[in-house]
Amino acid sequence: MKTYKHHHPWGFTLMELLVVITIIVALAGLSVPQITRTLKAKDRLLATHNATQLFAGLSEFSQEYGSLPDRSTATAVIDRTDTKLKLDGDSANDYFRQLIAAGLIRSEDPFYAPTANSKRKPDNIFDGDDALKPGEVGFGYILNGNSAMPLDYPGRFIAVSPLTNAAKGEFDPGAYWDKVVALCADGSVQHLDIRPDSHKAHVAKGKTLLETGPGTRWGTEIHPVIKAPKFK
Repeated sequence: MKTYKHHHPWGFTLMELLVVITIIVALAGLSVPQITRTLKAKDRLLATHNATQLFAGLSEFSQEYGSLPDRSTATAVIDRTDTKLKLDGDSANDYFRQLIAAGLIRSEDPFYAPTANSKRKPDNIFDGDDALKPGEVGFGYILNGNSAMPLDYPGRFIAVSPLTNAAKGEFDPGAYWDKVVALCADGSVQHLDIRPDSHKAHVAKGKTLLETGPGTRWGTEIHPVIKAPKFK
């Protein structure tokens, strides 16, 4: 008598494949937001670290030249150092470049913050036009009108990231998970919430970062202006 053995097919049936694919898609859907959050938190941490390094240079510059960088200190830096670096522009790159020309910061890393626009990582080449090229700076620099921001009020901000519109004080909520990295005049770094309706940074008591007047960080005597980093 012949006996017949039943052979189980090694391949998956269509139904089994669909079940596996569904499970993989579901797992991917759960993991992608967590991975994205982790990456954005890492970028925010890097921006925070670099902001503290930037403040060290700004503080030393203020001691050397009597204020933070502005148009008047650019002339003083040129007179003292005979630098060939471009210091006469009006972007954050130009103002921060004074720190390199003065020999107070010897790396481009402190000026970098990862954003959608600052895609060029610092190469630490300082010759001629290579110092702080477009894309190597991720922080906006805050002036008091055309003058440097005074350092006598700890709660005031001097550099911020990630900007989308410096003139309006608008930020990219997608860069650091709805947060602004804000460097204060005392060297501390605050993480401000970005309002979903206006993309402006919320400071306190319903006020946004550039709002002035009673009850704000600036009061009535300070007129904050954000100088955007140059990306192109």
